[in-house]
Order: sequence, then structure tokens, then C-alpha cells
Amino acid sequence: MKHLSSLAAGVLLMTGLSLTQAEQPLGCVEVTVGGYKAPDYNCLSQQMGNNPEGAAAAQKNQQAMNVPINKRPPHQLGLATPAATSTRMGNTFGTSVKPQRPAPATGTSPLLNGR
Repeated sequence: MKHLSSLAAGVLLMTGLSLTQAEQPLGCVEVTVGGYKAPDYNCLSQQMGNNPEGAAAAQKNQQAMNVPINKRPPHQLGLATPAATSTRMGNTFGTSVKPQRPAPATGTSPLLNGR
């Protein structure tokens, strides 16, 4: 009889543990290891996903990503912009068709001196 009551107590304890694990945690656990914090990203994602306005925000984000090609800025299309051309040409922008280049190095290479 004593064995049967301890078995029943064990079963009740196990079902109680499984019920507490099934509940959603109220807060997220943050672990610190060696001075670095490691938040529980799974828990944070669940908390962020319970927003009732999340579907509307996701739809707006999707619409923002699908901008028609004729309304995209030129740098996203790979076209030259005045700022990019000015950077590439250097101080010769607007005055020459050849881009600015540094002066050629004078002298010999230290690797060739050993011959």
C-alpha cells in the first residue's frame, strides 16, 4: 500500500510539472555568461508576435518592399548619380574626362634591390 501511494504521488508530481511547463512564461529569461548577456530570442519573438496590429504592419512593410521600378532611386537600379560620379572622378569632375589618379610612385622596389 505504501508503494502504491508513493507511485500515485510521483504521477501527480510529474503531471504537475508538465502542466507548469506548458504555460507561457510571463517574462523572458536573460542569461549572463562571462559578462555577456544572452536574451531568449524565442521568447522575445513570441512576445512581439502577439501584437494585434502586427498583420497590418507586415502588410505595410510588404508594400514598401514592392516599390515599382520607375519609382526606385537611381542607386538601387545601378545608375550613376552625381555624388557617385564626383567621388569616382575626384577633383577632375566637370573639367576632364579622365578620372583623378594618384601620381605614379617613383623609385625602385625594395624587392628588386637584391639582384
